Amino acid sequence: MIKNIGIAVLAAALIGVSVWGYKEHKEKTAVLIHAENTYQRAFHDLAYQVDTLHDKIGNTLAMNSRKSLSPALTDVWRLTSEAQNDVGQLPLSLMAFNKTEEFLSKIGDFSYRTSVRDLEKEPLNDKEYANLKTLYTQAGEIQDELRKTQYLVLKNHLKWMDVETALAAGKAKSDNTIIDGLKTVEKKVSGYSESDTQNPTNVSMEKQNENYRNLKGKEITKKEAVSEARKYANFSKSAKVSAESNGKGANYGFYSITLTDPATKDEANMDIAKKGGYPIWMINTRKVNDEKLGLNQAEMKAKQFLKSHQFNSLDLYESSQYDHIGLFNFVGSVGGVRIYPDSVKVKIALDDGSVIGFSAEEFLKSNKMRKIGTAKLSLEQARTKINPKVKVMEERKALIINDVDQEVLCYEFLGTIGEDTYRIFINGNTGQEEKVEKLKNAERMYDKFL
Repeated sequence: MIKNIGIAVLAAALIGVSVWGYKEHKEKTAVLIHAENTYQRAFHDLAYQVDTLHDKIGNTLAMNSRKSLSPALTDVWRLTSEAQNDVGQLPLSLMAFNKTEEFLSKIGDFSYRTSVRDLEKEPLNDKEYANLKTLYTQAGEIQDELRKTQYLVLKNHLKWMDVETALAAGKAKSDNTIIDGLKTVEKKVSGYSESDTQNPTNVSMEKQNENYRNLKGKEITKKEAVSEARKYANFSKSAKVSAESNGKGANYGFYSITLTDPATKDEANMDIAKKGGYPIWMINTRKVNDEKLGLNQAEMKAKQFLKSHQFNSLDLYESSQYDHIGLFNFVGSVGGVRIYPDSVKVKIALDDGSVIGFSAEEFLKSNKMRKIGTAKLSLEQARTKINPKVKVMEERKALIINDVDQEVLCYEFLGTIGEDTYRIFINGNTGQEEKVEKLKNAERMYDKFL
């Protein structure tokens, strides 16, 4: 009888394991299918956007009416933004594709800056028209290369997951059609001379190419990066470690590190810059239990964490709570002026006050010695530029990046209309309304964080 019971228990256990294994396999397959579908959609959308982009630029060359030209250039700018978004969804972080992204940015920058000016008073000059013709020709060449790759992807039922695997392994196979096609696109764009697209209205991409240019310190080793990762993630020496160096051709060097606690199976992932050993981002995937700390206590934990890791002169400007987690966004501060490009985000678990998320990417890209300068307008003059229906609650000076990637000194006003709260930035020199932001609720902030 006991023997029969033992056999029954063993059989039930085997069935349970089989069911669990099948469920795990099914879930993993669903994730892979979703990723593949996302990559396929992004690539085919990119090919379509470049097709449409080429046509739209061609249309602007034939336009005579300046009233028609401005919205047409706005369409070009929109399409380049969508194309860049599609590129960002492809698994290309380990493959150099920055020249193509730069080219799309140049088209978008040129079209945006041109479309927002008064073309009745300041029409396209000969140099700008010639530049537009050059961009049209080059967009056509990229279109042709993408079409060739797209044809082979569809004909041979190629999978993007194979591309991701090849790139992550650091051995992009020579017979990988997709990688070869994208390398051809990148090589084509690299052949365009700077003079083809460089002009006074098209400079923001130069700033983007200097990402992490201000990092100081020596190059660290993989072993040193792992040591830094343990400090930031607060994992013991017994934690299992996986560390990889990023692929060749990227804009900057970093180590991707995964720490796993053998007892709890909690996992922390982070990227650390090779130069100086600065943390770019970190996230701990552990389950957060019921909260024991309030948001104010969590704020103090976030500030202590930043101070202990030499992130100084930062002001808290946003905080919220979501699912037992405190979310805090800090920005730089110089002489009472908020430096919004220098942004650091911290996530605090409200069960024990530990840091479970951190992002310094924006800070590391933009932080530098700045000469803030003096605004031409007074605070009172700037206030007159605000909609009179807005009830101003707070005001200060702030440095922001405007829609054309320029740092501008502004007056920042926090105000309300009814139950809605807005943050309004008025250019301190021109009086232009640079940005208006409706303050986000906690859920939207959480979705955007990390």
